[in-house]
Amino acid sequence: QVQLVESGGGLVQPGGSLRLSCAASGFTFSSYDMSWYRQVLGKERELVAYISSNGPTNYADSVKGRATISRDNAKNRMYLQMNSLKPEDTAVYYCKAIQIGSNRTYWGKGTLVTVSL
Repeated sequence: QVQLVESGGGLVQPGGSLRLSCAASGFTFSSYDMSWYRQVLGKERELVAYISSNGPTNYADSVKGRATISRDNAKNRMYLQMNSLKPEDTAVYYCKAIQIGSNRTYWGKGTLVTVSL
């Protein structure tokens, strides 16, 4: 059974940091490109960061310089380190897996990040 389980969300003050994790199971993690998305209620889900199966990364302009995406293929995990958090980073954060060479896609159920005093 395929599972993507996000963790690490919570309440953090502006300027603080969080490390989100995505634990993958039920598929060959190393054969999938991975991404973090986020969604605010009433708005479209947006891409935050992307990491290919072999390492190259890309970031949304809104988080560039504040976020670092990484993966550990041996542990079937992906991470998102976010620093200098702003209230506008408040959202539900989702991990997404896309199989290389196909449209097969899996989503996690999300973890809520709230940036507030």
